Amino acid sequence: MAARAHRKLVAVLVVLATLTGFLAIFTVWADRQLLDTDNWVETSGQLLEDDAIRGQLAVFIADEVYANVPVQQELANVLPPRLQPLAGPAAGALRDLVERAALRFLERPRAQELWEQANRAAHSTFLAVIDDGGTGALDSSAGDVKLDLGVLVQSVAERAGVGGKIAGKIPPQAAQLEIIRSDQLEGVQDAVQFLRALAEFLVAITLILFGIAIVLAKGWRREAVRDCGLSLIVAGVGALVARELAGGAVVSALASTESVQPAAEDAFAIATSLLSQAASATIAYGVVIVLGTALAGPSSVATSARRAIAPLIRQPGPAYAGLAMLILMLILWAPPPAFEELVPTLLLTIFICVGFEALRRATAREFPDASIETWNVREWFASFGSRVRAAVLSGGGGGAASNRLDELERLGKLKDSGVLDAKEFEREKIRVLAG
Repeated sequence: MAARAHRKLVAVLVVLATLTGFLAIFTVWADRQLLDTDNWVETSGQLLEDDAIRGQLAVFIADEVYANVPVQQELANVLPPRLQPLAGPAAGALRDLVERAALRFLERPRAQELWEQANRAAHSTFLAVIDDGGTGALDSSAGDVKLDLGVLVQSVAERAGVGGKIAGKIPPQAAQLEIIRSDQLEGVQDAVQFLRALAEFLVAITLILFGIAIVLAKGWRREAVRDCGLSLIVAGVGALVARELAGGAVVSALASTESVQPAAEDAFAIATSLLSQAASATIAYGVVIVLGTALAGPSSVATSARRAIAPLIRQPGPAYAGLAMLILMLILWAPPPAFEELVPTLLLTIFICVGFEALRRATAREFPDASIETWNVREWFASFGSRVRAAVLSGGGGGAASNRLDELERLGKLKDSGVLDAKEFEREKIRVLAG
């Protein structure tokens, strides 16, 4: 009865961890994407590199030039009286010229540099405003927060041939995008502070729930660890599905016309790229955990794999040196989101070491004669491949192709070493005896 209650409690903990892990993916993404200046600038650069987005930005700049400067009136003022009726068509033709000039300018490295500088200054000032105060690329006068793209509009106007006098009449407040209204500032400040705390908390609580579930699963911890891996896979897949579903709704809300839809779709894909990375990393964690539990299992393939790696992991020193190198390479080469905060990094490293130590001790007990001194790389790969092929051909469980007595002896050693619990041992014994 107590064992059944423990199983139900472990199942509840794993389900809760799945939910918190699912939410953690989104909070980590928002914290990295919205509240990290370097990631914000990198994302803004990717946005400008997209053809559809760059085209819409060129349209916006041309609209801002004509919204802030009476181009037709200025042309009429410089034309002779007889030609003044042509000011309207000339202004229309010049409108297309301004848009093309804007598009050409946005393709240049100088525009990319100005764009990234504006976004870096804007994001830094945005965070300063969120923390009470700040001035610069974001105008926070009267409590409103606005992003000023006037430098791009001015540069395009000067390059479009509209004339220095006309370009000089573009007011300083042109091309300002409202980010936060004064009546929204307090709510945004509270939301940002809550998000900063939640991002780290949810990752930590997910790992803690997994830890409690594994501790409670006495006698069947391998299955509990496997369920934790499956939980991560479900959370990651759920986040990717939610991203796809949300994408359709967000694009529909942003795209006022069909011509804007490609730019909106690309903007959403780029803006949520870190979300996709976080979800994919979560799935990868789960797959590694599931494969690890399979490696610790009673199948012939798993036994062959453990026999092959026994010389490498039997001694703690070389084993942990190799593990440390793998973790360091992962952090330096492609650090997953969980390794960007101290607490999740420590918890995840502890979980990796605990699982690795359990596998190392079980393998050492199962193959006590394995030694790194007699290990040969060429022979290792050859023997490992042949053993795995033989195990696969025999059905992975040592059926007719294996000697039943040897198989039962192997299962007994696995039970004595703690790799198999009593229930798993009985199940495997029945399978072997059944042929």
